[in-house]
Amino acid sequence: MTTSSSERGVSLGMPELPAPGYPDDVRARLEADAREIIARYPDSRSALLPLLHLVQSEEGYVTRTGMQFCADVLGLTTAEVTAVATFYTMYRRKPSGDYQVGVCTNTLCAVMGGDAIFEALQEHLGVGNGETTDDGKVTLEHIECNAACDYAPVVMVNWEFFDNQTPASVKRLVDDLRAGRPVVPTRGAPLCTFKETARILAGFPDEREGATEAGGSAGPASLVGLRLARGEAAPARVVHPREGGPYDEPRDTVHEPSPTEHLSSHDAPQDTSASDPSHPAGPVAKEGE
Repeated sequence: MTTSSSERGVSLGMPELPAPGYPDDVRARLEADAREIIARYPDSRSALLPLLHLVQSEEGYVTRTGMQFCADVLGLTTAEVTAVATFYTMYRRKPSGDYQVGVCTNTLCAVMGGDAIFEALQEHLGVGNGETTDDGKVTLEHIECNAACDYAPVVMVNWEFFDNQTPASVKRLVDDLRAGRPVVPTRGAPLCTFKETARILAGFPDEREGATEAGGSAGPASLVGLRLARGEAAPARVVHPREGGPYDEPRDTVHEPSPTEHLSSHDAPQDTSASDPSHPAGPVAKEGE
């Protein structure tokens, strides 16, 4: 006696239909942008990464339509485009919010409070990792190290820095984002939506007044080691300590330490296994045990 595939609980399924195309006016606009991007490279295939940012700027994530478009203009297969789009985490595969709120939970940020910040935001927003609030404003996610360890714990919104955060400060931050109130990064360019950020990452200029000039560079705490290596005196100023100003402090505001303070962005004392009875270090084994 033989059994059919349906009786065995196996679904053969139907082949996925081809991705729908963009409306004619949208495709014409994207093709013009794509030609400008492709012209920057001696090999057109090298334009795939910025092209994926371009199509992400259209719908807020990389859709099947967007991947088909990239394949068409570059002469690639959709499998080749999909392989790249699924490899890099900056390309979203499903609808996401206007603001991507990423909490660094790598080692130093985690130790300095990143894990607590992420848990606080999950509870406050009612979403999990990679999920978006019901109003479509905020997508919460873990992010990998963003080379800002001297400002830990760091939160990024659409890849702009918010340094030395606490659970309380990030709750105010996301509340302001959702309410449409002005939000200013600790350093770097003014904040814009995720779609606008994606277009900038595609290689198109940020045309907002003053945005390019505000890009800046590494902050004072990041440059202390370089200055010391050059034989320069360390500057007697650092960014706000963790208990300092709110997340929207002007980016050029600094903390003037007293003579007893050390030059670090982590001036606030932190509980350790030695000082916090609720988080003991555990038994120490003797040599040979």
